[in-house]
Amino acid sequence: MIRIGLADDHLIVRQGLKQILSDQEDLAVVGEAANGAETLQLVRDTAFDVLILDLSMPGRSGVELIKLIKAEKPKLAILVLSMHKEEQYAVRAIKAGAAGYLTKESASDQLVSAIRRVASGRAFVTPAVAEWMILDFGAPSEGPSHTQLSDREFQIFQMIVSGMNVTAIADALCLSVKTVSTHKARILQKMHMSNSAELIHYAIEHGLRP
Repeated sequence: MIRIGLADDHLIVRQGLKQILSDQEDLAVVGEAANGAETLQLVRDTAFDVLILDLSMPGRSGVELIKLIKAEKPKLAILVLSMHKEEQYAVRAIKAGAAGYLTKESASDQLVSAIRRVASGRAFVTPAVAEWMILDFGAPSEGPSHTQLSDREFQIFQMIVSGMNVTAIADALCLSVKTVSTHKARILQKMHMSNSAELIHYAIEHGLRP
């Protein structure tokens, strides 16, 4: 039996996932979480084999949460189930320790096979993600500008191009406005751009806008 933990802040999504998995005799959902703090507590308190993890939850989330989970449970298989397109987060999630990445659009078709695959110790990635990983590890300096950003910088980049200002980003991430402004300056410098409008144009051009 493959024991599964679900971490998603939308109840309807968790209910839908449980419905999909209920028809499988070898799969059992043994715990749920609705935010980053609950997910860490679930990982600490409950024994399971695969964590299905949404990247966008209240509190600690995304790549940072993956790293925290792997630090506590290195052998736990994490399958990211995200609304974000693969080109936005897949490589970063896998580099952080996730065993697989699946978009919510394709979940119903591939979820069960993905769970079984990561539970067996193998990775689950699409051919496109595998190619991006090869390019990322092989020659990161030659990749698109956004691949040069750190995980935190990329998170803030995503928030900027979604239309949030520095103050709103600082509030959402529990950071000071000065810290966010520093990150923004580094993002602009690394990407050789002058303002947020250029970042937004870049994000649209590369399919990176949330």
